[in-house]
Amino acid sequence: MTLVQLEYIVALDNYRSFVTAAEKCFVTQPTLSMQIQKLEDNLGVKIFDRAKQPVVPTEIGAEIIEQARVLLAESQKIREIISDRQKELSGELKVAIIPTISPYLLPRIINRFIERYPQVKLIVWEQTTEEIIQNIKLGKIDCGILSTPLHESNLLEIPVFYETFVAYASKSSRLFKKKAISPEDIDLEEIWVLNEGHCMREQVLNICHPRRQTKGFQHFEYNTGSVETLKRMVDQNNGATILPQLAIADLSDKQLDKVRYFKSPEPVREVSIVIQKNFLKRRMIEALKAEILDFVPKRMKTKKKKEVMEIQ
Repeated sequence: MTLVQLEYIVALDNYRSFVTAAEKCFVTQPTLSMQIQKLEDNLGVKIFDRAKQPVVPTEIGAEIIEQARVLLAESQKIREIISDRQKELSGELKVAIIPTISPYLLPRIINRFIERYPQVKLIVWEQTTEEIIQNIKLGKIDCGILSTPLHESNLLEIPVFYETFVAYASKSSRLFKKKAISPEDIDLEEIWVLNEGHCMREQVLNICHPRRQTKGFQHFEYNTGSVETLKRMVDQNNGATILPQLAIADLSDKQLDKVRYFKSPEPVREVSIVIQKNFLKRRMIEALKAEILDFVPKRMKTKKKKEVMEIQ
């Protein structure tokens, strides 16, 4: 059994295709297939069911692959020991971030991160929460930036900041006429929300929980994954929406006039860096966390439980 063979079975499990797995491992398909066959012969078990397309692990194969991921991660820590002795960070850091955070956080921190750590190649994807969870588990990314808690026992959450929600209302909305609002003031029939698959959709509906049985929901048929689109829908088509606080940082004075804050306790979401429990690239991830903390306002760095209502 070799580390290379373990890398091959993990790759095949990730991509469920001998051709794609071989390409990702930079070897020919026969080489990858032969090495996996050797490992199966050595262990005396079948790791993959080749009769199915796409190829899938056998029951015992799934357990072997899970342990292979642990062993490969542990082997990478040897390189980390060496890297930790070096003064300058270097290598790749693969990060995924949910779309309701990405446009308001990344532009503010990415240039400073690159300037401070020129030997680090930062690779970033915008993905939904479910996609990020899956890709962290598969080892396709190093960490995710998303709203927590996730209730995933094999993932580690590092809380970074706490972001409150605000309402953004057109002049035709009754929310516009209030100085401060409560969840009971929200009429779901006029609220624009994100489509299915975005955690912020459920967070908004949880804020509005006392009124979830309101009939109508005509705007829920509109499908968008963009917070910016929600703002434009309010600007051009009336109604109202719920926004994370970072999303109002660049609003014009005219737009800020449409913002309404919640009465205490304010709804808030926890934003964390999420990693595997046996995670790698600790110094890079700590550096990324530090850059985020340098950017976010001081009031968002702590959660005052008496003053906020945590939304999951």
